[in-house]
Amino acid sequence: MQGEAVPPRVPTPRRYLMCPPRYFAVDYAINPWMDPSKPVSADVAVAQWTELRDTYRRFGHTVEEIDPQPGLPDMVFAANSGTVVDGRVLGSRFRAPQRAAEAEHFRRWFLEHGYRDLTMPEKINEAEGDFAWTGRLLLAGTGFRTDPAAHAEAQEVLGVPVVSLQLIDPRYYHLDTALFVLAEATDTATAQVVYYPDAFSPGSQRVLRRMFPDAVLATAADAECFGLNGVSDGRNVVLPVEATDLGARLVERGYEPVYVDISELRKAGGGPKCCTLEIRK
Repeated sequence: MQGEAVPPRVPTPRRYLMCPPRYFAVDYAINPWMDPSKPVSADVAVAQWTELRDTYRRFGHTVEEIDPQPGLPDMVFAANSGTVVDGRVLGSRFRAPQRAAEAEHFRRWFLEHGYRDLTMPEKINEAEGDFAWTGRLLLAGTGFRTDPAAHAEAQEVLGVPVVSLQLIDPRYYHLDTALFVLAEATDTATAQVVYYPDAFSPGSQRVLRRMFPDAVLATAADAECFGLNGVSDGRNVVLPVEATDLGARLVERGYEPVYVDISELRKAGGGPKCCTLEIRK
């Protein structure tokens, strides 16, 4: 894009569902980032989560909250608990037994808030952890958590095209640790994404290059600080405080990076996007 005019970036109002980390802990290890032998602080996690929530609200986004439940320390990572497109809700089914009970709490929240077009999956499906909506289709990750068969199930339930992507690095066990959508597709523009190529199989890298030739390519350093677990409203991009190199490259594309500290939440393998389930009506 060197020498080309950067198009104006327009933020769009979003609706998010989040869960306070009141019972945050690292009592088990279900991903390479979790180490139960290291101390964690629920108070620090709550403070970091609160700043993330308030950041969304400062940009005019709506944030709804679900009550956390004792014994479910990872419930803060709300993105894993549903995928919502055009008001249709596909719930989640977790691979790790430690998180299985979360799905029912989120199912009830959706029903209690008027979402009647809700389907609970038959296949293991960790929701927006492995599903990324581009405005026209759903990118779907597999390799460590979500079953490949869940991709077809998502297409049938949500009624949108689904493109499967294979993850190969266990550190980036969910799609939302290796890719996020910067700007959704519109009638006049294609979607723009940022991703870390080495997290994907060679075939999936070719698919991504073909679909998104103008993508922002992240580095290993970007990925290691959870920079690919960002949240964009089309202009403002929420990133971990360490992801300044990625942020500088996004500025060149016309985006506005907004940095938040997620260091305590990262001890459980989560970042801004993990804490944020988008509700698309």
